[in-house]
Amino acid sequence: MLRPSPASPLLSLPGAVPAEAPDEGVAAHYGDLFREQRALADGSGFVDLSHRGVVTVTGPERLSWLHLLLTQHVSDLAPGHATEALILSAHGHIEHAVYLVDDGETTWMHTEPGNQEALIAYLESMKFFYRVEVADRTDEIAVVHLPAGSIAEAPGSAVVRETAHGRELFLPRAGLESFAEGFTGGSSRTMPGAGPAIGVLALEALRVEAHRPRLGLETDHRTIPHELGWIGTAVHLEKGCYRGQETVARVHNLGKPPRRLVFLHLDGSEVHLPPHGTPVRLASDGEEGRQLGFITTSARHHELGPIALALVKRNVPLDAPLMAGGTAAAQEAVVAP
Repeated sequence: MLRPSPASPLLSLPGAVPAEAPDEGVAAHYGDLFREQRALADGSGFVDLSHRGVVTVTGPERLSWLHLLLTQHVSDLAPGHATEALILSAHGHIEHAVYLVDDGETTWMHTEPGNQEALIAYLESMKFFYRVEVADRTDEIAVVHLPAGSIAEAPGSAVVRETAHGRELFLPRAGLESFAEGFTGGSSRTMPGAGPAIGVLALEALRVEAHRPRLGLETDHRTIPHELGWIGTAVHLEKGCYRGQETVARVHNLGKPPRRLVFLHLDGSEVHLPPHGTPVRLASDGEEGRQLGFITTSARHHELGPIALALVKRNVPLDAPLMAGGTAAAQEAVVAP
């Protein structure tokens, strides 16, 4: 059973509506979902991700040790350089996804809410005689997202993980409320133009638009990295041995994955979004037709309308109209068939 992260104090901000699984503990939105999406897309505001698990690794051998365990090349990871990586099973199935940065002394990573205990248990089991220390920092460190283009300055106490999609700050949890006040209470004085507090639903909509997978939503117990487009971004094909590498190399060199991630434009006349797990079928087969996949994440986008990601069988024709439950859907390829 996953241990929930501490509930965010920012749930007390005006208009905050609590998020549902898997994002309990932070705000889904603060009263205006599309306004929050537009602000985030324009590079303003911040997203409270303090429910995510935070793990650190210290010690002189931390990077060479992590290099043996992760799918990413991290042995020479430069301070301040952000990357992401997976931990696979012996059969190549995805077990963990981590988003990390090293500050020269400590490797910082965040993972899905409540998943940090399982991650730490695996890391601890692989320490052997390496000079490393693994710690759960979730109760004392909060993650905050600043969008690409944000002019907000990171507090001096924060470790910054900067990516093409924005900056992620590892902040002392005790300073989360004062950080938020710079946006919501004193933006005109301390952070001009920094923008509003934004809920996780807005960030999720932009994630779906960008075709970026998320552990536990786009994955199930048999997902391999090739199915989601994680080759290259989270899996380095030229590094040394790690658990599950044989499957990664075999599928990359000799075959194709059995499923592929697709982006769906959903029928905008439907009131309800198809939830995670909704069966995907050929529209020509109707609602009783053979299931070819399932919805992984759906969202309402401020420009595109209702959209979704889905995992479908590789041989589903690219031009085939689909049905997600009872909702018509047009697909765009994320992973080539």
